Amino acid sequence: MTNKRIIISGGGTGGHIFPAIAIADALKQRWPDVDLLFVGASDRMEMQKVPAAGYRIKGLWISGLQRRLTLKNLLFPLKLVVSLMQSFIVLLRFKPDFAVGTGGFASGPILYVATQKNIPSLIQEQNSFPGITNKFLAKRVQSICVAYQHMARYFPVSKLVLTGNPIRKNLTVQTDSTQSKLSYGFNPSAPVLLIVGGSLGAKRINELIQDKILFFKESNYQILWQCGELYHSQYRIYDNGSNICVADFIKDMSVAYAAADVIISRAGALAVSELCLVAKPVIFIPSPNVAEDHQTKNAQSLVEAEAALMIKERDLDSEFEKEFLNLISDAERQKNFSANMKKLAKTDAAERIVDEIEKLLTP
Repeated sequence: MTNKRIIISGGGTGGHIFPAIAIADALKQRWPDVDLLFVGASDRMEMQKVPAAGYRIKGLWISGLQRRLTLKNLLFPLKLVVSLMQSFIVLLRFKPDFAVGTGGFASGPILYVATQKNIPSLIQEQNSFPGITNKFLAKRVQSICVAYQHMARYFPVSKLVLTGNPIRKNLTVQTDSTQSKLSYGFNPSAPVLLIVGGSLGAKRINELIQDKILFFKESNYQILWQCGELYHSQYRIYDNGSNICVADFIKDMSVAYAAADVIISRAGALAVSELCLVAKPVIFIPSPNVAEDHQTKNAQSLVEAEAALMIKERDLDSEFEKEFLNLISDAERQKNFSANMKKLAKTDAAERIVDEIEKLLTP
């Protein structure tokens, strides 16, 4: 495997970027000499997150289709043609032995051209309902690594490999809770509520936290609030340097998770996978604006396993305070949630994906 060259592509959101980085880390762990190159969209967050993780990245002039008529939609055909040409040049220069896609529109052009050039390829699908890009690529790649059972309704069954979702390795590091709280300026003897609405942010969750600041204070909870890049300018005024910390993005989630006593989160596939490993009491607020309402299905699977709470957005006004108080006042319930979360955790997904890459690379 020495000196093999592998392209990894996926982006747009953390849900596609961080699995790609986790796969890259696993590849470097197994084959220290492997040459890795990421490919993403030139104006999206992967252009910052991937270099921050220590990897090279090339940007394509590509963007996804909007649900309404916009200038971006009118430019899409031109961007697609240009990004396909850019992908051809990247492949011509880098000469990869293998290509990996983790979803998002950025992975479409490079994986398509790679398969046209007969470069062995694999895609990884995080969700129970696949995105458009991975659906399109499914017939062209050699293998499809998935996190959920029953994906044969979307993909060729002969290509499916159940691996789970690859998660960031630093989340497995056990960080001291007291020191983690102190690092945010919190009182280490008081509980912390961590809010994560995704890398870009969740409008309704942010509105909820804003409305409930006094309620959390009366409940003696400190707030660690990742409001997302889109909303930081609006909510940073609540950061007071003592019991409320507001961040657009939290780089070291292992410290944030260690500081947390209770977590509020969206229910994207990557978030669910990470939180099962973290095994802290969670209240899921799934986004209702996703295909097939798959976040609700993700959260419901944990509710049925008695591992977490779920409150739908439409029920927040009437249910949130009651459900939150019931949870924080019941130590036995919190303990059971954590234990049942641990049972659902999959810690070796990235290694399983590398196993599949190795198999496909073996003559």
